[in-house]
Amino acid sequence: QVQLVESGGGLVQAGESLRLSCAASRNIFSSYVMGWYRQAPGKQRELVATITPGWNTNYADSVKGRFTASRDNAKNTIDLEMNSLKPEDTAVYYCTARGVWSGSPEYWGQGTQVTVSS
Repeated sequence: QVQLVESGGGLVQAGESLRLSCAASRNIFSSYVMGWYRQAPGKQRELVATITPGWNTNYADSVKGRFTASRDNAKNTIDLEMNSLKPEDTAVYYCTARGVWSGSPEYWGQGTQVTVSS
């Protein structure tokens, strides 16, 4: 079992930055793909970014060039640096962990609210 706890959400104005962090209950980065999803009211959940055990990152087109995912193996944390925020980035952001093997479990954090005002 893995617990994920997000932090760092808040209310900012358009153009500002926020840094989200996700703490894992144990070191899992060598065998789990870590991800960030978001869900805005009335919209489907959207994959924002992933970071693989090999440090490869992928981003949704809507956040490329503005968001950066990173991880700290020593602290068992992953971060999402969000720059040039837009009102459409407003959502609840979730941290996820999915094992790389077939049939692996997937874990979700409780989510953190990000609100960007215009």
